[in-house]
Amino acid sequence: MLSRRRFIAQNSLLALAAFVPSAKSKTYRMGYSAITWGGKDEQAIEELAELGYKGIQLRANTYAKYKDNPAEIKALLDAKGLSLVMFSSGNVEIDPAKKEANAAMHLNHARFVKALGGTSIQLTNSLRKNNVPPTADELTRLGAAMNEIGKLTKEIGIQATYHNHMNQYGETPEEVDALVKAMDPNYIRLLLDVAHYHQGGGKPAEAVIKYKKVLHSLHVKDVECPIVGNANPKSYKFVELGQGNVDLVGVFAALDKIKFAGWAIVELDGVPDKAKTPKQCAQISKDFLLAKKAYQF
Repeated sequence: MLSRRRFIAQNSLLALAAFVPSAKSKTYRMGYSAITWGGKDEQAIEELAELGYKGIQLRANTYAKYKDNPAEIKALLDAKGLSLVMFSSGNVEIDPAKKEANAAMHLNHARFVKALGGTSIQLTNSLRKNNVPPTADELTRLGAAMNEIGKLTKEIGIQATYHNHMNQYGETPEEVDALVKAMDPNYIRLLLDVAHYHQGGGKPAEAVIKYKKVLHSLHVKDVECPIVGNANPKSYKFVELGQGNVDLVGVFAALDKIKFAGWAIVELDGVPDKAKTPKQCAQISKDFLLAKKAYQF
């Protein structure tokens, strides 16, 4: 009887182990954003490759430097085995007088991304003024403007994505939801920033499930709120993975649940502790991912 019980128990554990995704069996891929290096893209490429990341997000400053010779930066990416998995294309305008020039800017960025072998651009906005919440009409207009941009970039094979962000239209979960409903998934999809979504009052793991049909990619990110030693309960700063308040384990479980197959991009806007380097911060986040079995490098 004891042997039979042990046999059943062992088989139950084996079945559970087969059900729980391992770090090696993850369906998503892990990249890292160069933003932490403050424009030193070449150094970011070098150091992220050394850490074992296979994907990188670059920003519009890269376009300014390499727009006339994209082959130069592409050669560096190729030499280091890094794919350009996202490009920060900048803000979207809803003012009719600015929309045409704004769309042209994003299309130029998309052409640059294509030349680098990339597939996707990220759209943000700077429309929130003095923390005044947007109206339903303003959110609809932003959604329409992003659809127009996305339609243009899709024609050359580049996917446009909307990135939710604090201090912008799309700060709160309700605003994100309104924008997603205004977005045409044929042209614009969601880049879910889990730290901004958390700071805006949402639960990122639930958002992964809710928006699984339009979810293109994520910023895997952490935020400390309130900041230790700061009397303001609303103070916050972005920190390395595992150093803040975001339920990242829940996010990883949600990604496993929906079998997410896109890019999860670790992002840290700047070095939170000036005694550290960007590479050291990236190592801290990598150690967290390994410890939580969220990814196998």
